[in-house]
Amino acid sequence: PRPHPTFRVRPLTCTETRRGDQQVVHSLGDGAVHVSAARHDATFGFSAVFDAGASQEAVFEGSGMRQLVELAMDGFSCTVFAFGQTGSGKTYTLMGPLAQSEAQPASPALLGLMQRSFTCLLEQSQSRGSDLALSASYLEIYNEQVRDLLSPGPPCALPLRWSKTRGFYVENQLSVEFESLEAIVSLLLQGSQRRRTSAHALNRHSSRSHALLTVHIRSRAHHPPTLVLQASACPSKQGTLCFVDLAGSERVKETGSSGELSVEANSINRSLLALGHCISLLAKPRGKRTHIPYRDSKLTRLLARSLGGSGITLMVACISPSSRCLSETLSTLHYASCARRVTTRP
Repeated sequence: PRPHPTFRVRPLTCTETRRGDQQVVHSLGDGAVHVSAARHDATFGFSAVFDAGASQEAVFEGSGMRQLVELAMDGFSCTVFAFGQTGSGKTYTLMGPLAQSEAQPASPALLGLMQRSFTCLLEQSQSRGSDLALSASYLEIYNEQVRDLLSPGPPCALPLRWSKTRGFYVENQLSVEFESLEAIVSLLLQGSQRRRTSAHALNRHSSRSHALLTVHIRSRAHHPPTLVLQASACPSKQGTLCFVDLAGSERVKETGSSGELSVEANSINRSLLALGHCISLLAKPRGKRTHIPYRDSKLTRLLARSLGGSGITLMVACISPSSRCLSETLSTLHYASCARRVTTRP
């Protein structure tokens, strides 16, 4: 199958409206996005498009996220990643409001794809009547260092390894078992609070790292006692559901970044450029593909299997409708158009 690029257009912010920015991106329905601005008039087609009025629930149901959860339970490797400019709504789409915590939970209507997927996963596991072992790991890639967001103490760099059987993997990452919605949401919020964020001219809560939360699902169906010998010969299914919140692309001049913020921005942009390069090459027909440079960044190494390997991937591209963000919006649209042509073999 191919990745399913889903587009979400956020509303104009109060700052953009006061500044006099024009809305240059419009949803036409039936998966079409129209960009109309000086010297630019183009229409793009995608699996689904959600405009500024779309609810979090509508994005969950309309993006195919529920089917992705079910495929992960069936033993497939599934990934959803949010892609787009800084401040375009990626973290909100995946997690919901940034201010939420265990003490101050978000309104149920505002919860993002992650919490809704966790609820769906636990409901499905109960209805299927299967023994499930669920665990989660949570990493961030900050300045090309992979760091564990669940391990106690200050985040330290973990080595990224490669093996023939596992592909690229992170050595010594902590995986925490959970059995309830409260437990997995607690892990999500704890890890997110440790993630690197900063404020700059374009975004008061800019993610300065790429974050990857992976739910590992091991299952074995129930068998009657008389079939114990047959059951032991039946291998258990092992699926994964990975959520990737990418740091946003940004132009250092527009964000007013300097010092450490500038170093972070350059690191983010390099890894996103490597990701875009891999997507462009994977979009070519298999017979015309050259070497795919997954090793160019830690991000592309960890997403290698999701992008062009044995996984099933959902891409949620988030864009601002503002005329000031036109260049970055067009870049995101072109990347997502490339992603539509990538095929995987799950």
